[in-house]
Amino acid sequence: MGQRGEPRRVQAYDGELGAAVEGAQEGDDAAFAVAYRLVQPGLLGYLRGLVGDDAEDVASDAWLEIARDLGRFKGDGAGFRGWTATIARHRALDHLRRQRVRPRSSALEQDVLDLPGPHSTHDQALESISTGQALKLVRALPRDQAEAVLLRVVVGLDGPAAARVLGKRAGAVRTAAYRGLKRLARQLGAEGVTDDAHRTLGESK
Repeated sequence: MGQRGEPRRVQAYDGELGAAVEGAQEGDDAAFAVAYRLVQPGLLGYLRGLVGDDAEDVASDAWLEIARDLGRFKGDGAGFRGWTATIARHRALDHLRRQRVRPRSSALEQDVLDLPGPHSTHDQALESISTGQALKLVRALPRDQAEAVLLRVVVGLDGPAAARVLGKRAGAVRTAAYRGLKRLARQLGAEGVTDDAHRTLGESK
């Protein structure tokens, strides 16, 4: 029920992901490779929204930690996506703190340093968010909207899972994602977003 509003592509692989994680926890390298293949695209898109061109390096650091701590993870495929997103976010925050001496070109990069450390709106808008152009637009959104959109659409987390990653209430995250997607849809030229987005991302209250 909690995944009702997630993109269909996310629902389709969560069962496969859960099985792969179980296998990886039992020492199956091939199963770990499957889990990596399923999670990495969304994780990389999320990190590109946070750290830009440094996303590959941050993702590598995150996967080292994921592999090291895999035995401690408990949950299903959807839970694994949330767990890996949390680890990736912490590594991104660490990276941004190390780079703080350099001027930041992105409002999201600057603001995310102050965050705590520890779906289909319209097909055109959703599919476009994975492109480089749209990621630039996402990074220009207000901080709360940008991270909510990245977690909800790019990583594919539901409202409660995204809220856990961000340390916020689910309603606040759904509202931020809804507003961010609405703004993105206008910028990307999508039409008919308002009603569909509200149904997908859930009521904010």
